[in-house]
Amino acid sequence: MVLDVLTDAFMNDPVVCWLFPDPGVRGLLQRHFYRPVLTRPAAEAYLAGGDEGAAIWVALPSGRTPYEEEPPDGSASVFGGSSARLSALGTALAARHPLGESHLYLPCMGVAGGRQGTGLGSAMLRHRLARADADGLPAYLEASTPRSRAFYQRHGFTDLGEPVRVADSPPLWPMWRPAHR
Repeated sequence: MVLDVLTDAFMNDPVVCWLFPDPGVRGLLQRHFYRPVLTRPAAEAYLAGGDEGAAIWVALPSGRTPYEEEPPDGSASVFGGSSARLSALGTALAARHPLGESHLYLPCMGVAGGRQGTGLGSAMLRHRLARADADGLPAYLEASTPRSRAFYQRHGFTDLGEPVRVADSPPLWPMWRPAHR
């Protein structure tokens, strides 16, 4: 169900459209992209709002990025022409990922199209950030649109340097939120 929600939520996201330009296979490729994120050992998946909102959080120790693992076998054949874009974007994001302290990483959070703008994303984010604050953990993410960037800013995230761009990709804004006590 998490894969279904995220696929729906990001079907028209500019970065996803850049990574997977063929709309006929975009949903399938998204599912292949999200699956290894969902099955990481330190990943926590959340569903909310009658299964219309989903998030995946990954707890990372100091000095680690989520990009250190090798892609699953066969991923180049699954992603075809998108493999080079995925690799280039992963390399650029790894170079910008904070390493100085343990933190939570939010690789993806989305709300199904019909529920976007209803507060479900805010509720999901507040819920997990409250736990992070109780544990003294900061949080990191990359926002993929100006709208999502503004959303995360309203929840205490600030830009962590300039946006990341690879070739002709849309920007991704690295964002950081310190733990609130």
